Amino acid sequence: MTSARTRSRMIDRIKQLGVEDPRVLTVMGHVPRHVFVDEALSHKAYDDTALPIGYGQTISQPYIVARMTELALGAAQHEKVLEIGTGCGYQAAVLSQLFKTVYSIERIAQLSKAARDRLNQLGLRNVRVRHADGSLGLPDAAPFDVILIAAAAPIVPEDLIDQLSLGGRLIFPVGGEDQELRLIERQEDGVIETRLEKVRFVPLLPGLA
Repeated sequence: MTSARTRSRMIDRIKQLGVEDPRVLTVMGHVPRHVFVDEALSHKAYDDTALPIGYGQTISQPYIVARMTELALGAAQHEKVLEIGTGCGYQAAVLSQLFKTVYSIERIAQLSKAARDRLNQLGLRNVRVRHADGSLGLPDAAPFDVILIAAAAPIVPEDLIDQLSLGGRLIFPVGGEDQELRLIERQEDGVIETRLEKVRFVPLLPGLA
């Protein structure tokens, strides 16, 4: 269920949906997604679907992870990325292969610890997982070249734009029942916001759990 052929089918599906960057496709083929899901669901690990990881959270479908990663690589620099919503740690693992340092915030303590342990076991030393309120961003480590939110904000998170470096990108879903993936780029003369596609994420919640 975790063979090279199974992973290859996942990559083919991602390509069919429009992800073209060879760096993203290579990394997606190498990161072991089955490690990030419950053993009982490992046979579905390379299906292009979201899967439950407990605590009302999910691991995003591979296409969405690839899509957001491809958008992230459009930033001017690839030094520091902030992920809000660590979940199981899969997106952080993918980003760790393409950015120098990954900061990842998770509000649910059990998920934060499990993700940290899993990433350490995989030897991914450039990921820094914090148990914190992701809706606030991470001002003490800013600015970031990319901020990626893996949960749907009710409104555009304006405060996080201030934590972007020049040429930086904020990639996030916004909305309630009807969600949309958006891209905000910070430039010298202001910001550019682009509406992308319909998506489905768990909601972005404040506070700790």
